[in-house]
Amino acid sequence: MHGLINRAVQAFVTSTYGDKRWADIMDESGLGFTEFEAMLVYPEDQSIRMLRAVEAKLERPLDEILEDVGTFLVSNPQVEALRRLLRFGGVNYVEFLHSLDDLPDRARLAVSDLHLPGLELIEQAPGQFQLLCQPGVPGYAQVMTGVLRAMADDYGALVILDLVGEQEGSDVISITLVESDFSEGRAFELGAHTL
Repeated sequence: MHGLINRAVQAFVTSTYGDKRWADIMDESGLGFTEFEAMLVYPEDQSIRMLRAVEAKLERPLDEILEDVGTFLVSNPQVEALRRLLRFGGVNYVEFLHSLDDLPDRARLAVSDLHLPGLELIEQAPGQFQLLCQPGVPGYAQVMTGVLRAMADDYGALVILDLVGEQEGSDVISITLVESDFSEGRAFELGAHTL
């Protein structure tokens, strides 16, 4: 698994629970190191061992933790670059949803060896969508659920999200857009600020 993915979990744990909790998790995993390098690729079994240790030490279901990681990736100022990448998908939440099919390619433009599983958005009716998350990264659909939830807040949209099962080997997230302009979204400017 790409180090950026493992590093995202590490950043979430250290920001939310502290460095000591992360050190305990890495001890529990028995990997023999304490930090993941963002630009390395790790064997999947090492990532799985880390995720099992996260679940054990945080005493929460892994699915919930991974959804929180997805929310963290969009809402935490430490990872503003990802939010910017996602916001380039459109001026409102529906346009953002329609841009998700291209997200793995956009991620690969930013980091050439980062291979995210494919995404396919199916619009079932106005305001009713299904997002198919192809297999390839453990917990991908749970993280995407958190990303979708945080991006709805970012755009000021009110949505109902539910991970509803599998379809043809892909995890399916049900998305119901209740209201596009439910609240004022977070400010976003196309150009990055420099000091």
